[in-house]
Amino acid sequence: MSSEESSARRYAAIVRLLVRHGRSDLVSGAGLEEYASDTDGSGETTDAAEAFAADLEAMGPTYIKLGQLLSTRFDLLPAAYTTALSRLQDEVEPFDVEVVRQTIADELGADVRHLYADFDPEPLAAASLGQVHRATLRSGREVVVKVQRPGVREDVHADMATLARLATVADKGSELGRTYGFARLLREFERSLMLELDYRREARNLTRFAALTSRYDLLVVPEPVPDLTSGRVLTMDYIEGRKVTDVGPLGMLDLDAGGIVDQLFAAYLNSILDHGFLHADPHPGNLLVTDDGRLGIVDLGMVTSVPRRVQDKLVRLLVAIGDDNGEQAARVLADMGQPLDHYDADAFRDDVTHLVSDAVSEGPDLQAGRVLVELSRISGAHGLRPPPEMSMVGKALLNLDQSTLHLDPDFVPAEAIRENLRHILRGGLRTSPGDLVTAALDAKEFTSQLPRRANRILDSLADGQLRLRVDALDEERLHTVLQRVANRLTLGVVIAATILGASLLMQVPTGDRILGYPAIAMVLFAVAILGGAALAGWIVVTDRKVARTERRAQKDVPRI
Repeated sequence: MSSEESSARRYAAIVRLLVRHGRSDLVSGAGLEEYASDTDGSGETTDAAEAFAADLEAMGPTYIKLGQLLSTRFDLLPAAYTTALSRLQDEVEPFDVEVVRQTIADELGADVRHLYADFDPEPLAAASLGQVHRATLRSGREVVVKVQRPGVREDVHADMATLARLATVADKGSELGRTYGFARLLREFERSLMLELDYRREARNLTRFAALTSRYDLLVVPEPVPDLTSGRVLTMDYIEGRKVTDVGPLGMLDLDAGGIVDQLFAAYLNSILDHGFLHADPHPGNLLVTDDGRLGIVDLGMVTSVPRRVQDKLVRLLVAIGDDNGEQAARVLADMGQPLDHYDADAFRDDVTHLVSDAVSEGPDLQAGRVLVELSRISGAHGLRPPPEMSMVGKALLNLDQSTLHLDPDFVPAEAIRENLRHILRGGLRTSPGDLVTAALDAKEFTSQLPRRANRILDSLADGQLRLRVDALDEERLHTVLQRVANRLTLGVVIAATILGASLLMQVPTGDRILGYPAIAMVLFAVAILGGAALAGWIVVTDRKVARTERRAQKDVPRI
């Protein structure tokens, strides 16, 4: 298939998806009507959300991953859609084992039989990006080998290029694109997906998360084998166990379920709020109960960093929720988010206050993940775009709730947060050595520059040249605007008076006529028409000039 045919096929698939699910405005806004000829345009399904998820699943790995990311954007999509997208199954037919062997040989520089004492040709699992095989090292160490699907990087790059072009055009040509900024959202998604395609990064994630959970004896994270890992091949410890949700009541009797749950919840709070390391996909399928009664945490491909400013805000938000302080929670959220044009601060504060009060009234049943998810929804509904990390933290805690409640139905997330509150606050107030060095350098610069700046201020004060500028009200601009309005009103009154005088003169008998009407009246009408046209032209020209001047002034304002 040629490059043009491939692009046309991708455009047509996206158009069919948009039209079927009622977003024809994005098709027209992106100028893709030519690809819409073979679409039915009905957009009606018995369950639109489930159909949307199924359509994304059928379009390939890029769109499956896009759907999984959209399942965390509670501020953008209704609850039915995020729920349907969160159940997207990333399972496809496995590819041939000979291709697996060839990929390993190309990546690691040796044949499979020389690298592993035993290699199982039957895959343990197959996904859209790769598949996993069980193997044994020559040392006897049991491992799994994750091999990337051939051609998936090229397909992802082509899909992302198509989506990027459409997002840029949609941002300019549709109101929805201007509101949400599809190009920016797509850049975040592309960065996350490209990192997930690099298995060396997943190996580093495993190493780091293992270090973060090392003090929890009931948690285990597989360690990678660096010598047998590359960008497309990942070798790591094999953890044998059952999914959390597959363990029945009898199996629970042999487990320290309460201890596992306490350690799991504490480990994630510590990882997110102290170290900014977020395992964004801790669903029950990635949590395995081992034969020795521990909990294995696997598949750390979807990991994101939580910036320090977001960590601090999340700590404040959790404290505000715990204190039943809805107004403080609203202030923290407003400080975290990006307000859009239709942001309604008062309605947002009221809804957040009621949500926090209702959540706290649940007492032991309070779930932090669900509260964060609902806060993200409220933010989006009122025109406040929260940072994507907040939605991902909410989704991660929501997934944790499913596993913890299955293991220990008596587990109370709110109490766990309160018990870890001292540690959370200590993490939020912690100052790193780098922060201390930066503060010391700032203090040094301040003290060295203070005498010179103080002398300049005192000299200006002594010479009578000290001036204070307050930007609360621009008097000069206000005067200019009032003068322009007065001039326009005056000219409008003069033109109206001219038209009125001409109308009265129509009744005066005279010998000089134009087209059968008194000549003086027709002259006044002509003057009024020309004056009105001149006034309209003057208004358009001056308004455009003022707008250009303001845009230049905004560009010249330094960003701090």
